[in-house]
Amino acid sequence: MKNTFAVVLVTSVLSFLTITSSAQFSLSIGVNIRTAPPALPVYTQPPCPVEGYLWCPGYWAYDEIDGYYWVPGVWVRPPMQGYLWTPGYWGYSGGIYGWHAGYWGVHVGFYGGVNYGYGYGGTGFVGGEWRGNSYHYNTAVVNVNTTVVHNTYINQTVINNTTVNNNTTVNNNTTVINRSSFNGGPGGTTTRPSPQEQVAMRENHVQPTSEQFSHNQAASKDRNQFASVNNGRPAATAMNSVGGARFNQQGRNAPTAVARPATGMRAQPQPMAANHSQPMAANRTQSMPENHPHAQPMAQQHVQPMTQQRAQSRPQPMAQQHPQQHPQQHQQQRPAPHGEPQGGHEHRRER
Repeated sequence: MKNTFAVVLVTSVLSFLTITSSAQFSLSIGVNIRTAPPALPVYTQPPCPVEGYLWCPGYWAYDEIDGYYWVPGVWVRPPMQGYLWTPGYWGYSGGIYGWHAGYWGVHVGFYGGVNYGYGYGGTGFVGGEWRGNSYHYNTAVVNVNTTVVHNTYINQTVINNTTVNNNTTVNNNTTVINRSSFNGGPGGTTTRPSPQEQVAMRENHVQPTSEQFSHNQAASKDRNQFASVNNGRPAATAMNSVGGARFNQQGRNAPTAVARPATGMRAQPQPMAANHSQPMAANRTQSMPENHPHAQPMAQQHVQPMTQQRAQSRPQPMAQQHPQQHPQQHQQQRPAPHGEPQGGHEHRRER
């Protein structure tokens, strides 16, 4: 019993302290996030497109270069009958925000007390249930088209019974929530696992499906999903299926995805004017860190135009008056333009 507890504890600590860019699914050692994830956006849930699909709420994932990005809530196919989705959540401890990955299981476990809405009010799940081999939807809290989905029921009592941290579900189209997206720390939820959730956490779990992986990756490639661009208001907050229709916060068609640079937005060089004097070019090159991936290309970009400009501005009468008298002396006295190939090669050898 003691050994089992130790294994669970060590696993929990490692998964808490380590994050990579696909925050929900991949964990690696060495990344410490000290900035809290943004608040959860309030959005409209699209109707379930196919009977048997389950709702996976949206969440803030993390990219090591460009920070937090929003993965839209989406209707997905469960890996097998009888399984429910436990969302992942951010937790705060010791000044660090860590991601606890979501999973599939026969019961919904602990997800940090975060009110994701649409059945995930912070504790448990009331958006639907398995009855034998068919899944039935509670239309009091989830949005389904009854002409497409026939296995439905209405349980209004769960709305009040699942209120957590003053969160309140309004209807099946919109939720008003305490928008905190993490557990613990300043501004986070204070919920702790219930005995039932602790049991669910120890059950056999199934990792996210391949569709959920691709859904996460697609969001990470859309620059409009990043908090640094959208200020906490992502362009697409929800989708009716993986790779399907995109919806904004009001449930209308979201803008088309905008490709994020493969190297990340923060790694891209800033546009420079075509005509710069020598001091400006020198300052620009010296102020850029040597290990910056674009430092050398930016320095080389203006070598030839600046050299030609210096040559054209040199007084011609003096050069014609003494064309052969002191060629070596003239060459030694003229300072080498900053960024010429000779200086660049010497600088690289010093590295």
